[in-house]
Amino acid sequence: MNIVVCIKQVPDTTDVRINPQTNTLMREGVASIINPFDAYAIEEGVRIRERLGEGTVTVVTMGPPQADAALREAISLGADEAVLLCSRAFAGGDTWSTSLTLALAMKKLAPDVVLAGKQAIDGDTAQVGPGISCHLDWPQACYVSKIREIEKGRAVVECLMETGKEVLEVELPAVLTVVKEINEPRLPSLKGKMRAKKAVITTWNEQDIEADPQKVGLNGSPTAVNRVFSPPRRGGGEIIQAETASEAAKIVVAKIKELQIA
Repeated sequence: MNIVVCIKQVPDTTDVRINPQTNTLMREGVASIINPFDAYAIEEGVRIRERLGEGTVTVVTMGPPQADAALREAISLGADEAVLLCSRAFAGGDTWSTSLTLALAMKKLAPDVVLAGKQAIDGDTAQVGPGISCHLDWPQACYVSKIREIEKGRAVVECLMETGKEVLEVELPAVLTVVKEINEPRLPSLKGKMRAKKAVITTWNEQDIEADPQKVGLNGSPTAVNRVFSPPRRGGGEIIQAETASEAAKIVVAKIKELQIA
């Protein structure tokens, strides 16, 4: 089975900086990590291969040359191969153009299943995984917490919803975005680290995936960030003290009424 895992290299959440001129993330000189949700997708891809006793796990990311480090880490965690989508044409893309770029790579890789984390911690949109499936016109299942069955052509999955769990049967190829409840990612082994260090990372640009430069990256993005700023700090609140919850509620209601009159 050909398993492809889409990952993203993101800035460490303790070190996020925004370029005030371009309103984009500043990645140069900033510590980066594999998006935490994507680590569960890598682990699940490896587990599927181990469960079936055959197959290949290929990890794909779109990013600058330094994203090579995230791909090597993924190989140390059990992935077999890695592809870096790297070109100036891809830079500055929103979720629409990013998912299109990844979808074009999927056409070339021809996977049986695509796995990804439910969202990236730097954007929190949860749009890229579903976007890939829409561009490819493939089935999708989001917030997958368990893969019950998977074989050539079909999979049965549990999706973690707000009201409980949904069990879906999907035709493959499909895109599955996973949540952290799906597994516990393993630590890299010494053998995995050595293999990752020697691994040859395949790099593709827009010509390699037959992408129209006007439809990817910033040129192909229908949305744009006009301004990024930190909201002003709020003043301190007021602590309501009362002997019972009922009395406290009455005090709160009275204060709200005072504010409305004012």
